[in-house]
Parts: sequence; C-alpha cells; structure tokens
Amino acid sequence: MEALCCQPLDTIKVRMQLSRSGRLPGTKPRGFIATGLSIVRRETPLALYKGLGAVLSGIVPKMAIRFASFESYKRWLTDKNTGKASMGAIFLAGLGAGTTEAIAVVTPMEVVKIRLQAQMHSLADPLETPRYRNAGHAVYAIVREEGFGALYRGVSLTALRQATNQGVNFTAYQELKKAAHRWQPELSDLPSYQHMAIGLISGAMGPFSNAPIDTIKTRLQKSTALEGQSAWHRISSIARDMWQQEGFRSFYKGITPRVLRVAPGQAIVFAVYEKVRLILENFKETDQENSYSE
Repeated sequence: MEALCCQPLDTIKVRMQLSRSGRLPGTKPRGFIATGLSIVRRETPLALYKGLGAVLSGIVPKMAIRFASFESYKRWLTDKNTGKASMGAIFLAGLGAGTTEAIAVVTPMEVVKIRLQAQMHSLADPLETPRYRNAGHAVYAIVREEGFGALYRGVSLTALRQATNQGVNFTAYQELKKAAHRWQPELSDLPSYQHMAIGLISGAMGPFSNAPIDTIKTRLQKSTALEGQSAWHRISSIARDMWQQEGFRSFYKGITPRVLRVAPGQAIVFAVYEKVRLILENFKETDQENSYSE
C-alpha cells in the first residue's frame, strides 16, 4: 500500500535530485509541482510509476528485515535488570536495523529503481525505446554491462541514510508512543489513528536528518562507474560539483516530495505493524492458555 500510494512522489524526488536546473546565476531549481507536471506532460501520468516493479519486489523483504532486526537488536540492548530499553538503546537498534536492510535489500533495489526513474521516455510513444524495459531487464543489463558490484554502488551512503533514518524514526516513534501512554494511562493499547499520527511525525524527521546524503547517493547510483576511480573519489567529486555549481540548496533538492512520501508511508507501516503485533501477541497468549488447560 505504501509503495502504490507514494511512488509518484518518489519519482518526482529522484528527478529533482538528478536535475541540474538552477545552476545559472539568477535561476531557481525547478520545484516539486513543476517537476511533476513536466513528467506528466512529457511522459504521461504512468511515468510517475517508473521503478514501481523494483520497489514492489523489494519493499516486503525490506520491511520484514527492518522490524525483525530492530526487535532483535533492541532485545540484545535491553537492560536485563529493568527489562526496558533506553532511548540510546532504541537509537542504536534503529541504526542497526537501517544498516541491515540497506545491505540486504535496499541498495540493489535503489540502484535499479533510480535507473528506471531517470529514463525520460514517453510511455505513450512506442518509438521511444528506453535503455531498461523493466526491473528484471535493468538488473540483467546492469550486471552484464557493469558487473554484479554495480548493484551495490553507493552501499555506504545507502547504509548511512537508512541507519540515520531508522535511528531517528524508531527513537522518535518509541518516545512519542511512551508520551501518548503517559497522557492516556487508561489505555492499554493506543488506537490505530494515534499510531498513524505518531508514525507520520517520526517518519518526517528522518528525511531532514540526512537529505544531503540521499541526494549524493541518488546521483552516484544513477551514474556508471569510471575505471580506476574509487567510490570515495566519486562521492567527493559529486558533492564538490554540487557545492560549486548549484550551491548549498542543491543538497536538499527533492526534500518536499521525499517528506510527503516517507511520512505517510511510515504512518501506514507503523499502524499496520502495531495491529499485526497485537494480533500475534493475543494469538500467542490464547495458545498458551489452551496448552495450560490441557
């Protein structure tokens, strides 16, 4: 649901991050709405869903790995005497979860997705043949032409982005959730709309904490590697060119659609996660009661 609802915003974000508009003195970068309208006019509305196949194939394992690893790290970092995890422990568990999902799923998915989203061909014109036809073809072409390692281009930046995202996200969510319970001590479980509201707020915090990392990562993963050039050299070169040619604001290109995509996405994810977690816990308790009665 998150992917289907939010993919157009992600496509607009990627195009804004890849755009070189605003480089000339006295000109401004193309905005969020103008970018979206340009895509629709030039490439049809369906173009806003470019890269959806890569996202759908990766988002289920990504979410599974994120929450499973977070709960595992949190359990390891929980104080054995009190049985509670401190704010620092939750932040570290979030960092670990973000790093784990970045290495396991997110980096290859992002490389394929960005390559598909960067193609400016009209879906209404059969004569315009894109370089990558779909997610499967993109994976095949990237591996054949650039090697398997190309799927992990920008893994360090992706891991850093995901780690800071989930560190901030989970910490803010857990702390806001605790505050909501303190304000409403009569509730044993918060209603879903409150989980959604808390997820919306915590989800918006991550993008602001790492926007420059995400913009550099997008440009790195869109480009092909030059022989003999190290990853660090490419990263520093991209950052230097952005600073010199486009200015400080270029590092925050696409922040509006990114927040509009990530925040509602996290609201959906946390609300569903809490509901499923409650169902599973109730099922486990019922199962244990039945085993005792037998």
